[in-house]
Amino acid sequence: GLQKDGVEADLQRLLAEQVERIAEGATLVRREYPTAIGPVDLMVRDADGAAIAVEIKRRGDIDGVEQLTRYLELLGRDPHLAPVQGVFAAQEIKPQARVLAEDRGIRCLVLDYEDMKGIESGIPRLF
Repeated sequence: GLQKDGVEADLQRLLAEQVERIAEGATLVRREYPTAIGPVDLMVRDADGAAIAVEIKRRGDIDGVEQLTRYLELLGRDPHLAPVQGVFAAQEIKPQARVLAEDRGIRCLVLDYEDMKGIESGIPRLF
């Protein structure tokens, strides 16, 4: 949600194409899934059909966790979606943000931008 910088927009696009990073057997419902307070970055369903809302940041701090918490609260009221799991995805997640996320039952996912771009291009990279 909110304004994305170039890297965040790119991460959102890549993660939408590589949803199995979020959950095995996951499928994308849509990017920028609308809520009354703004769009959540990705809405996916896992292999069992359970809804997962994903907020993507370059640097994951407490504000991002708070934002996702608000989205989850609203989305959880939708009988077609509830219960909705939350995934907080970022290149780097601050320790306090991780503690808060885990306390709220939100899963943290660290994104490797270079690795994701490498998969997209299909060009094997030398390490």
